[in-house]
Amino acid sequence: MKFFLPLTACAVLLLGCSNMTKNTSIQPPTAEKKAYLIEKHGHERIDNYYWMRDDKRQDKQVLAYLHAENTYKEAQFSPYQSIQENLFQELTNRLDKNETSAPYLWNGQWYYSRYQTDSEYPIIARKKHLDAVEEIILDVNHRAKGHEFYGLGDTSISPNSQLLAFAEDTLSRRIYTVVVKDLKKNQYLTDKITGVEGNIIWANDNLHLFYIAKDPQTLLGFQVFRHKLGTPQSDDILVFEEKDDTFYLELNKTLDGSLITLSHDSTITSEVSILDANQPLSLFSPVLTRKEGHEYTFKKLKDTFYIHTNWQAKNYRLMKVAAKQAHNQDAWEEVIAHNEKVLIEDYLVLENYLIYQTRENGLNHIKVQPLNGMPTFELPFDDAAYVASLDVNAVQRTDKLRVSYSSPSTPESIFEYSLTATNKSTLAKTRRLLKQENILGGFNSNAYETERLFITARDGAQVPVTLVYCKNLFNKDGTNPLYQYGYGSYGYTIEPHFKSSIISLLDRGFVYATAHIRGSDMLGRNWYDDGRMLNKKNSFNDFVDVTQALTARGYADKNKVVASGGSAGGLLMGAIINQSPEQYFAVASHVPFVDVVTTMLDESIPLTTNEYDEWGNPNNKPFYDYMLSYSPYDQIKAQDYPHLFVTTGLHDSQVQYFEPAKWVAKLREYKTDDNLLLFETDMEAGHGGKSGRYQRYQDTAKEYAFFLGLLGFDK
Repeated sequence: MKFFLPLTACAVLLLGCSNMTKNTSIQPPTAEKKAYLIEKHGHERIDNYYWMRDDKRQDKQVLAYLHAENTYKEAQFSPYQSIQENLFQELTNRLDKNETSAPYLWNGQWYYSRYQTDSEYPIIARKKHLDAVEEIILDVNHRAKGHEFYGLGDTSISPNSQLLAFAEDTLSRRIYTVVVKDLKKNQYLTDKITGVEGNIIWANDNLHLFYIAKDPQTLLGFQVFRHKLGTPQSDDILVFEEKDDTFYLELNKTLDGSLITLSHDSTITSEVSILDANQPLSLFSPVLTRKEGHEYTFKKLKDTFYIHTNWQAKNYRLMKVAAKQAHNQDAWEEVIAHNEKVLIEDYLVLENYLIYQTRENGLNHIKVQPLNGMPTFELPFDDAAYVASLDVNAVQRTDKLRVSYSSPSTPESIFEYSLTATNKSTLAKTRRLLKQENILGGFNSNAYETERLFITARDGAQVPVTLVYCKNLFNKDGTNPLYQYGYGSYGYTIEPHFKSSIISLLDRGFVYATAHIRGSDMLGRNWYDDGRMLNKKNSFNDFVDVTQALTARGYADKNKVVASGGSAGGLLMGAIINQSPEQYFAVASHVPFVDVVTTMLDESIPLTTNEYDEWGNPNNKPFYDYMLSYSPYDQIKAQDYPHLFVTTGLHDSQVQYFEPAKWVAKLREYKTDDNLLLFETDMEAGHGGKSGRYQRYQDTAKEYAFFLGLLGFDK
């Protein structure tokens, strides 16, 4: 079993007298230029900052440059220090110091996680019944002690409930070590498995563990090993090796615990292999052999597989088949038909119910189909914009369903429904609130308004936008500052969920906008396809068009627009400031993927080959030319840019630190304005920034202080 972790409203905060501007007596670092020729398809590029790449992260010149940028950032940030400190306190004071998750029942015990006052990391615990004495199975604070960074991967309980295996990363490179704890004796075993993904699964004999080993150069998980407790890692048995380096691997278990599953996923193709959890010495075999462009998953109910597939179904459909016939697609029977306007996102198979989650016109719907032939019914949700999803449902034999729900003005809530209800009306009456995120400081959700708009993009596409603002501070007269966020890649949808941190913006009069641009699944798989590969520029155009429309409609002052994005969202930020820099007053770009062509040409860089179906393979000239036409690093030009705040982590495993470092150096060379350009490298962190419940808000406070200080807020 994997363990699942889960201000006074609208106070008027006035603008200060003047904007905080750059201290011109402090000069930014000047990076040395060393011409490096990159030639492809007969086209030559000179990269003067290629020397900043150091895979070992030990080069003295590189480290000196990063430290110099950090020093410059600190000096320029000094006027923002008090705002940053106030914001950090404001953000963290909203957190319930003793937050506890909603306990769930598995294998006869109730599992949950909780925080103690001021602790950075959770305590994972269980009880035999809800009124019983607590058993602490892992105090993550103890494991994190002495580490600048600590990341917890899977925490997996053995079937007999006596052993805990967990994965931990202390470098922030997403390379984990697996440790095993004997819960009965409350002591750690000598077993230690290094250099792996944070993904572990128990066999049903409570003796064998399965894990995924990582390639140390590409950081791809490519080999599955079986480990026997009490033996050294060198004796572990290789049970599967992925030969295609465009695929990711993930281990899991069916809800009934009978099968271990191995998912193989690339951008547009998937395959699932299975192994009898009661026969750990056997080998994995595919449910259905992979075919390019076919994506599927399955869930098991007794001797039947329910299959989520895009076979002849762009937005997916649900099928079922006898487990022994799963390899034969002709034997598959349709359960939920394909609908070109409805995306089937997720599903759950309980003993007597099929529950499936759809997205229709951008909003989540959760539907329940009784397996006894009774009519399908739907869970009711009322907000203008919201996110609803299947929560931890750890038992198959149950008539209870847990759902997570939130909206931009509603804190995360865990509801339990009784599925014995026969329609939407009676179902609503059974709904029981198990847990709602507790927001301290006098938060009142009624003080905030959520709107959902569709903005017409330049090519006619209708782009969904979620807005939230404080009712008392919004007049739609074109005077409010606007904070706009976006991502738009990998089919990942930025949900309109609750974030306690943005209250600090709303209470200062900001309109907070999430632009659900193409490249996500917000409007189905076509919306994703329209924002990837040779359609990628649609993502950038959508974001800019949303900005222009919101200011034109009076939602914000066109001179007070700030924008933020990270990773592929950092690419978005880089593209929009090359394309339309005049639209944005200030931009924050975190761990940004900005050197698109150079990275995608280099298969030694972690995760490159997995990305070909997302961005294209620049070894093919049409993709090379298209990617070059929008790559933020390559498209820097002599022009004015907004105020910029760029961050990275030295140990980032997803977007290597040298991409933003090079980008900043080249921006300094070309930009013609006198606006701030600040670059910070966290020398201890990786792609996700700081670890720890409170410390991660340091990054948020820093970004907000940058924007607020520039806009003239004095607190």
